[in-house]
Amino acid sequence: MAIPDYQTLMKPVLRSAIAGERKISDVVEELDQLFSLTESERAELLPSGKQTRFANRVHWARSYLKQAGLLRNTRRGYFEITAKGAEVLTEDPDPLNAAYLTKFASFQDFQARGAETKSAAPLLTSQEGTPDEVLNAAYNEIKSALAEELLSKLRESDPAFFEDIIVRLLIKMGYGYDATAGRVIGQSGDDGVDGVINLDQLGVDQVYVQAKRYAQQNVIGSGALRDFYGALGMKDVTKGIFVTTSTFSSSARQTAEKLGARIVLVDGAQLARLMINHEVGCRVKRTYTIAELDESFFE
Repeated sequence: MAIPDYQTLMKPVLRSAIAGERKISDVVEELDQLFSLTESERAELLPSGKQTRFANRVHWARSYLKQAGLLRNTRRGYFEITAKGAEVLTEDPDPLNAAYLTKFASFQDFQARGAETKSAAPLLTSQEGTPDEVLNAAYNEIKSALAEELLSKLRESDPAFFEDIIVRLLIKMGYGYDATAGRVIGQSGDDGVDGVINLDQLGVDQVYVQAKRYAQQNVIGSGALRDFYGALGMKDVTKGIFVTTSTFSSSARQTAEKLGARIVLVDGAQLARLMINHEVGCRVKRTYTIAELDESFFE
């Protein structure tokens, strides 16, 4: 079965404490078994890579129950059911979810505090995602849209401008001995390469660049890789980076692996990610800092 959403987990989390104080990590393992999660579902991480998706949903279920006054924390990593929580279990509401919790004044106060900071409303309208997941989903959606915009602009750009962008991106990524180590050479007589980056001040060690500004459907085949390999041979170098706004065929990737030179392939999707990560052609509009409770501070 799919990983249950955090609202589905509310009642099982509340029930887990009916016999007394519980450790949250033990409850995660217990519910893991209850819902018969597969190995891959148990191991699935949030985009942050710091917590499993299932554990995150159990923690948020507990957090919302606590905000409603149905659970309370007893010590670091432990919680217990309240008298109000025991009453709710006796009533056995179906479903026990965020909408149900709004009947409690403490949860209404929690919502009101969140509304003042413009943060609470999306959390209750989401049927499955925890606040972490909602935030990550929104972030990834914004990032994906930006990536598409960047690639669209690159495909519309002048070829020389595109080649210059690629060289500037590689310099910003740390290639070259300083900011002046790269240059565009894409012109007649360039022997099939578009740019070069000197890895040392004398240019003894160099990386050559091929930049293809193609439409998404124009897949680069193995022939283009062999041509680039030949161009590197004429330059007597063994390092090359082949960048495109489209994609590479499987045969092209196999060819790159088999050739004697070290050729790195960067397709459109990776190119957009690199430009975003290194702020080339885009800029950071705003930054959010997310803090979490440091329970050890209060011990």
